[in-house]
Amino acid sequence: MADKPTPIVIGIAGGTGSGKTTVANGILNRVGKDRIAYLPHDAYYRDLHDLPYEQRAAINFDHPDSLESELMIKHVLQLKQWKSVDIPIYDFSIHTRTNKTIHVQAHPVIIVEGILIFAEPELRKIFDVKIFVDTDPDIRFIRRLERDIAERGRTTDMVIHQYLSTVRPMHLDFVEPSKRYADVIIPEGGLNEVAMDMIIARIEALLQKNQ
Repeated sequence: MADKPTPIVIGIAGGTGSGKTTVANGILNRVGKDRIAYLPHDAYYRDLHDLPYEQRAAINFDHPDSLESELMIKHVLQLKQWKSVDIPIYDFSIHTRTNKTIHVQAHPVIIVEGILIFAEPELRKIFDVKIFVDTDPDIRFIRRLERDIAERGRTTDMVIHQYLSTVRPMHLDFVEPSKRYADVIIPEGGLNEVAMDMIIARIEALLQKNQ
């Protein structure tokens, strides 16, 4: 819409369990949920319902090719044009998308959050602010272990096997190298109050400039 300023797009990346969602929630709470459209990259895992469960479970979900980033780019560009979008809902317990979606309205700020978002050149181009959440590997692993058992129906052995076979190697190949593209690197994630204050101030300044 010509009478509205172009929304600001903020990318939040970092390894599994680094605290990306905590940072995103911190921004949502302080800038205002009514001013932010939120897109998690996790929602865009490719639809694998045509494959048997065993084949779906064997997919390397930590490689960029496992995500339909082209659809996410399309959705972000639509939101930048003040058009609402319907994002997929992914069921991690069965490794495929559901037949439901979440309706996301356009807002002055768009937050895109995910492990691999800075590893995708075309996705990287559309971010106005790039934040990387940097957390020690042992802390990240413990958080992932707790989350996958509590929320995704995994056993301890399953989480450890996946971490050693794909999560850690892909982190070293794709996630860690993508840190160099960040404008801001936050140690300790959303618990770093000084960094959060600086980010909120930057977002508010960009919003003011856009008015």
